Amino acid sequence: MILQALVKYYEALLEDGKAVPEGWCMAKVAYALNLSKEGDLRGVIPLKQSYERGKKTVWLPEPRKVPKMTARSSGVSANFLCDNSKYMLGADAQGSGKRVKECFEAAKEKHLKLLKDVHNDMAEAVKNFFMTWNPEEAVKHPKLADIWEEVTDGSNLIFCMGMKEAQEDPEISRAWEESCTMNEEESQGICIVTGRKEKIARIHTTIKGVQGAQSSGAALVSFNAPAFESYGKEQSYNAPVGEYAAFAYTTALNYLLSQRKYVFQLGDTTVVFWDENGEETYQKAFCMCAEPEEDNMEAVKNIFENITLNRPIAIDEIELDRNRKFYILGLAPNAARLSVRFFYQNSFGNILENMKAHYGRMEMVRPSWESRDLLGVGDMLWETVNQKSKDKKPVPNMAAAVLSAILSNSRYPGNLYTNTLIRIRAEQGKITWGRASIVKAYLIQNYGMEKGEDFVGLNEETNDAAYVSGRIFAVLEAVQEEANPGINATIKDRYFNSACATPGTIFPILMKLKNSHIRKINAPGKKIYYEKLLTELMGKIRDFPKRLTLEEQGRFMLGYYHQVQKRYEKKEEA
Repeated sequence: MILQALVKYYEALLEDGKAVPEGWCMAKVAYALNLSKEGDLRGVIPLKQSYERGKKTVWLPEPRKVPKMTARSSGVSANFLCDNSKYMLGADAQGSGKRVKECFEAAKEKHLKLLKDVHNDMAEAVKNFFMTWNPEEAVKHPKLADIWEEVTDGSNLIFCMGMKEAQEDPEISRAWEESCTMNEEESQGICIVTGRKEKIARIHTTIKGVQGAQSSGAALVSFNAPAFESYGKEQSYNAPVGEYAAFAYTTALNYLLSQRKYVFQLGDTTVVFWDENGEETYQKAFCMCAEPEEDNMEAVKNIFENITLNRPIAIDEIELDRNRKFYILGLAPNAARLSVRFFYQNSFGNILENMKAHYGRMEMVRPSWESRDLLGVGDMLWETVNQKSKDKKPVPNMAAAVLSAILSNSRYPGNLYTNTLIRIRAEQGKITWGRASIVKAYLIQNYGMEKGEDFVGLNEETNDAAYVSGRIFAVLEAVQEEANPGINATIKDRYFNSACATPGTIFPILMKLKNSHIRKINAPGKKIYYEKLLTELMGKIRDFPKRLTLEEQGRFMLGYYHQVQKRYEKKEEA
């Protein structure tokens, strides 16, 4: 299903001119070797472009359409018209050794074979270069001396004659494409993606751009040990994907990963997404809703409002089709391979509906200084992380599971809730707006908490023992702070975790402390206010529960958070 969706996406990209046809690929090229008709090296033309990276300016290779490059892991295998200095010049940073010479000879043989029937100026120049070039004298060549380190650093090189590049020559391109169709070495079989009988790809092109994977690329489909094989079928013959489908899905996935503005990272999972017709507007809308930022918060809220009112949804004045099929894929590194964390597909309208429902569950009264209206998926996961640790990443697998639950409007993973509670306990009751939102959303979706909208802010009507206990704890803390202005540590620092787990044991101690604290308050009006409030709250429960379950601990934390926010709200009004 994943490969079929990617193949269809590739075909949409090809129709729009955003992808290269079969037999070609996009490669980052750093330099062009400028040849004369006789094959002499006249100079080296840099092809790097400058890009701003924060405050720095960096020079990076430019992407070029070149003949499809081989997937090399070991051994000698030359590419056509585009390769590194070992193959193109027979030299690397250390000079020209035995293996480097073998690389050059492999490239020489390949170029002379493919261009033997092409006799225009460009083809003759390339053939003459390989026949006359001496790798042992490369380091002494006057055109290479000044830039030797840059040319031999492993970057890709191409051939050119002035401004004309070899891979763009029509006759050379035709010769290359004919050689691709004439190659019958690969076995025939039924492609599991297209259903057609065709040549089966032995090795698939690697996927680049997944954070944490090898920089040279990682395989999505591969078999590297007999234990993974079936019926003696080795390598990718074990999952028979035709050459066309293998080229199409790898091209599409590499294109998606190259669109950095439409790729986001959740823990160890790299997330890409696309619509079936390859329109970027849908990617932009999804990215805005999944990771809302302050500058597009109003646009996101407008999208959800239009869904509620059943009005058209438009981005950049383009109306979106709610029935358009949309795909989301999560990939994680696994040595030289990729793991699929999740794959989800649905109509774009249903995905937005599910995300709207999630944000509705997450709605929570927030401090006055909080500028965000919506908490994105990445920010949610950030709330579960120890901010003092070196590796500030959420638990592996949790990020993918959370996003998958949001997209499908299903139960949130249990470790989202438990990790949030662990962080609150570890920080002695520090319940942020984000953590309170997670607790509320989880209680609604996983425990069926009644009337979730009633718990956006302080719920003064409920008699739930755990929730009311949390409110009472917040009032007792306020009494202590009122009696001891500027106090550094409150009852929260010492008793919060115990009160949250076993209120029946701790609250009798806290009530005795309250009596001594309230006597220190000088303002009679405040004494009366707190005594009246505590009497009212105590009247809502018969007794403090002896022990609270995980669900009830979440309710306790909500009650505490809501009561604290109500207290600060009154201070701001005053």
